[in-house]
Amino acid sequence: MRSAPFGVADFSDRAVRRGDGSGPEAGDFRYNPDATDAIRAMARKDAAVLVSVIERGDGAHMVLTKRTEALRTHSGQIALPGGRIDPDDLTPEAAALRECEEETGIPRDAVRTVGRLPVYLSGSGFRIHPVLAVIEGDPPVRPNPDEVESVFEVPMAFLMNRDNHRKGSVVWNGKRRYFLEMPYGEHRIWGVTAGIIRTVYEGLYA
Repeated sequence: MRSAPFGVADFSDRAVRRGDGSGPEAGDFRYNPDATDAIRAMARKDAAVLVSVIERGDGAHMVLTKRTEALRTHSGQIALPGGRIDPDDLTPEAAALRECEEETGIPRDAVRTVGRLPVYLSGSGFRIHPVLAVIEGDPPVRPNPDEVESVFEVPMAFLMNRDNHRKGSVVWNGKRRYFLEMPYGEHRIWGVTAGIIRTVYEGLYA
């Protein structure tokens, strides 16, 4: 992979130049071609996630969450802040900022959106709009205990290194299904979250 500075300003510049949301849909079907038609048919619920970075001493870091074990779906998994787009949300950006504030406590006025990636279709039935953003300063983080066990950061230098993108698999409903994973310390980043992060790499850095 070619070198890149992996700072917030560089991320913002790349997002503004390339992150207009255009391009073909991405999704879980990429790793499971035989399920393409089924995933496209199921993905009807609109959601938005915030792909946000913050500047630290060693460069830009992406903000991720660990969901609580008490949630009915995807409990304990690593996720980007986000959720369903409500009728009151005028844009995916509005939904992503609202959800991020509700889940992490990061004030929406501390977040500057800089672009959007193509829609990501998930096998769980969502059309996910990834919103690219920069967190300015060092705002307080107060995880919502009903949804989020912890909020943590991963260096962009790690996430944007293709050598850290691994292919995993699991047998589900009698069929082997494939996904990406990016293990980082004690955190297992995989599935839809890893798939969206891969689209950041391909859309902005590859």
